[in-house]
Amino acid sequence: MIAPTPQAPKLKIAVGIASAGRPATLLETVTYIDSLQPHPDRIIVCVPNLDDAAGLSNREGVKLMVGPRGLTCQRNRIIEAAGADTDVLIFLDDDFIPAPGFIPRMAAVFADNPDVVIATGDVLADGILGKGLTQSEAIHIIETAGERGEQVTEVYNAYGCNMAVRLAPVVRHGLAFDEELPLYGWLEDVDFSRAMARYGRSVRISGACGVHLGVKTGRQPGKRLGYSQVANPVHLMRKGTMSLTRALAQIGRNILANAGGTMLNDPAVDRRGRLNGNFLALSDLLGGRASPMRILELSQSSNREVSSTSIAAKRR
Repeated sequence: MIAPTPQAPKLKIAVGIASAGRPATLLETVTYIDSLQPHPDRIIVCVPNLDDAAGLSNREGVKLMVGPRGLTCQRNRIIEAAGADTDVLIFLDDDFIPAPGFIPRMAAVFADNPDVVIATGDVLADGILGKGLTQSEAIHIIETAGERGEQVTEVYNAYGCNMAVRLAPVVRHGLAFDEELPLYGWLEDVDFSRAMARYGRSVRISGACGVHLGVKTGRQPGKRLGYSQVANPVHLMRKGTMSLTRALAQIGRNILANAGGTMLNDPAVDRRGRLNGNFLALSDLLGGRASPMRILELSQSSNREVSSTSIAAKRR
């Protein structure tokens, strides 16, 4: 008599979403995820203010929490909330629309491969590269693509808009997102992925698909993001989660893209602001002042400029 093949244990899956300033987008995405079958065991949402999660305060199956503003801070609070009873925590951006098979595909790979510690899926379309996409457009793209075969390949880092993490090594080794990468947390996915890769495999699952809408509201102004595009790779290089070669390549690509977009008057992206931020960070780097946290000073400066403009307008 042939013994039955043992089945992989069912894992407890949670979806974690950090959001700020986009309550309508967040509500739409959570409602969509809640409609999928099978459901994740729970959805954990962290926002800096309850107004950022309008419509979700009494939603069954959703744990809503308030945390300090900033992607890395909010994701760390989600890890704390997930607790030891969650096996896999899937971080999704508030504008990432997963295909119906996304969550079960992720769960199956983690169940069948105990050495996988972090995974990312295939992004069928990324609205961040253009004017952005609507949820209906995303669903059409997913339906047109149809089902894909499951293929697992090694990858250097997960893409932050859809990143599944095995929580056991996170808890065991006290891992966390780097809160010195403030606000949008540029490259937080690379940093966290490389920290996780010390304890197992980092993979891409081609059968787990979705669409990143690239919603434009609630994002950093160009100057702050441009500063992060230079300062953050340098920070990661110094702490050992990005090599010198990769850091220089990343910075070079960003500057070239912003310079080209400025010359072509890219209507979808504030390339001029980003380029200004790039050059400010390079200047700080030469002066020994470059730090990812500097964008908080730029944020305060921008707020003062906006306030001054508003007051001047009222006086007119």
